[in-house]
Amino acid sequence: MKTYLVPIDFSEAAFNAAHYAAQLSHQTDVERIILINAYYVSPYESLLPNADMIMLRESEVEEEAGIRIGQLETLKYTLQSRVREGVVIQTRLHHSHLLRAVVDAVAQNSVGLVILGSIGNSTVREKNIGIGSHVIAISKTCPVPVMVVPPAYKYQRINTALVACDFKKVKGSVPAEALHKLLDKRDIKLLVVHAVAKGKQGVANAETLAEETALHQMLKDLKPEYHYISDPEIIKGVLNFAVEKGAQIVIALPHTYSFLQSILHNSISQQLAASSPVPVLLLK
Repeated sequence: MKTYLVPIDFSEAAFNAAHYAAQLSHQTDVERIILINAYYVSPYESLLPNADMIMLRESEVEEEAGIRIGQLETLKYTLQSRVREGVVIQTRLHHSHLLRAVVDAVAQNSVGLVILGSIGNSTVREKNIGIGSHVIAISKTCPVPVMVVPPAYKYQRINTALVACDFKKVKGSVPAEALHKLLDKRDIKLLVVHAVAKGKQGVANAETLAEETALHQMLKDLKPEYHYISDPEIIKGVLNFAVEKGAQIVIALPHTYSFLQSILHNSISQQLAASSPVPVLLLK
């Protein structure tokens, strides 16, 4: 993960995510952080008047673009004193919708991780509509891991990471290589939680259950602790457990049963954005 991409819509949540990325650089081997703003102006806005009979002129579009570039550069200057020495910060203004901007930037810049605020991040001339649209779309479409940072969360060094999954349904879905890249050779404690809905059959020992699955072999080099939780609201249960154990990040696995699969439903995503006490890393 040598390059981070941070979408910026000039909201407080986006600024917070950018500051998080800068401070995270002290704990990772990132070499470059790209701040990107998606500035999309529909052709109709420049060719046809809106309901108020106002039509955008090319000079107005260019002026707005210049303002946005200036704001990105100001943020870059602020972050420069917060990153690890040697980390380069770059800015981009992309003339398209946010999702297209992110996907293109990932491909063109060998981005390894996208970091964004859990609310905001709307394309320029749209109202901020929260996590229900943009975060979900990026999480689904982006080919690299996505880290979602709660708007009020302030960076804390990652000492404990929590992975939540159903041990019985993991099979080959654990991106062990990505987990090793994130955790290997770093002093990070890994908690692996078998999370099921309350009322389902429990387990006598979480580690014993894990040993019967492919999960144990995949993660044994990371020396994880195995835990079991049962809660009628699985996401709430996982987040509460993360707080209880002092975890600084929750890692969501793709495929089969996973945290990611659950949060891609709009209502649950909005709940996560409002209540998650720590950043959530969506692996691919």
